[in-house]
Amino acid sequence: MKIVAATQNSHKIAEISEITKDFGMELISMADAGLAGFDIDETGSSFEENSLLKAEAVCRLSGEAAIADDSGLCVDALDGAPGIYSARFAGEHGDDAANRAKLLTLLKGVPKEERTARFVCAITLLYPDGRKLVASGCCEGHIAFEERGEGGFGYDGIFVPEGGDRSFGEYSAEEKNAVSHRHNALVRLRALLGGEK
Repeated sequence: MKIVAATQNSHKIAEISEITKDFGMELISMADAGLAGFDIDETGSSFEENSLLKAEAVCRLSGEAAIADDSGLCVDALDGAPGIYSARFAGEHGDDAANRAKLLTLLKGVPKEERTARFVCAITLLYPDGRKLVASGCCEGHIAFEERGEGGFGYDGIFVPEGGDRSFGEYSAEEKNAVSHRHNALVRLRALLGGEK
């Protein structure tokens, strides 16, 4: 089954591809579907709404099934921020270093026990005939006091998953893909796909 990944983020495409490689999906990029550079306004008020907006736009324009992920980091001490604004927290969309720096500045002086946070992911799989599957997942953890590790992307270098002592930035791709919010959402999606007979 050919499915268009409704994102311009190459890191997300690689991660989704790796996690779904045994789903029977052939994941293709928006560029491969003739939608290079197409930008989707994320005007929803939740991860689920934004995920659906992206899937609908790409499915409509490509004529193919589309899978869309909307995800972000929710920090308890900041009342859930940056949340759906994670990619543009510091102003410019996709400036990961600025986003991490702003978050660490806002949490300056906050003790470890109050730095609880979670990555949240909502995934929508939409078919041209209107069938829709929605799954979500999260990964609990806390925000480190400084950036650690060179791996991952986004906030990975400052997020330490629950029960661990390393940031996602210090994880290998395989280690992260086994426990991440995106993994947990895709496992739920796979269960939904299994019910589609």
